[in-house]
Amino acid sequence: MGEAPESADLTNKSVVKAVRLLRELAKHPHGATATALAAETRIARPTAFRLLFSLEQSGFVDRVDNNYILGWDLARLGKIADPYAGLVKRVQPAIDDLAALLNESATLSVPRGDDDLELIADASGPHVVGGGMGKYIGQRFPLHASSTGKVLLAELSEDRLASILPEELESFASRTVTDRAVLAQELSEVREQGYAVIDNELEEGLLSLSRPVRDSAGNLAAVLTVNGPRYRFGRDRIPDALQGMQETVNSIVDVLWEESPQK
Repeated sequence: MGEAPESADLTNKSVVKAVRLLRELAKHPHGATATALAAETRIARPTAFRLLFSLEQSGFVDRVDNNYILGWDLARLGKIADPYAGLVKRVQPAIDDLAALLNESATLSVPRGDDDLELIADASGPHVVGGGMGKYIGQRFPLHASSTGKVLLAELSEDRLASILPEELESFASRTVTDRAVLAQELSEVREQGYAVIDNELEEGLLSLSRPVRDSAGNLAAVLTVNGPRYRFGRDRIPDALQGMQETVNSIVDVLWEESPQK
């Protein structure tokens, strides 16, 4: 028997279009009409109507008046699904490549609500001794003293920040930011520049960079981080590291939310 067909040849275009509709619908928490969804996904309106009708029958979307919203059965299945297993499998090669490129530790963390993060994947460069950050998978770090945490905090409003940050910010190293006003200014810079950095803030001698990974709706889906000791990973390496990290972010986005064929 011959070779199995390439995966692209096995793709069902109707399923691909239905997924595009679901992803677009996720951008509209209050719902959207079939006409609007068809226009935004560039799917012919009759096709969009048929797919939405099928998705409604299966419980993957619900319809309230003329607006469609994500459905009850989609929510039920989401609660059952392992939130990280498939994600890690898809993004691990990109994280491995980044760690090898920079010869440092690279990690990926995902938000748990708007006030917590969980490290789910890591990789180490060739000269990182002791297995890198793997022992920290599943653990959490102080938001105000980690570059990963600062990316998450930068997403929040002033009122939300005031409600989740303690009055006194704990110090972990010589340069930990413990002044809430100074932290607020830093978070403003994170929003503007698109990355966060810590230097002797979580541990002495540790420099860490983080970049956000955003989904197709622009929401924070994960945080990519590179860590290294300052004697090796100093501030002079930040520009090149940020460029490599952005390329990795782009690769992760392509893997997770690759644009489907428009036909």
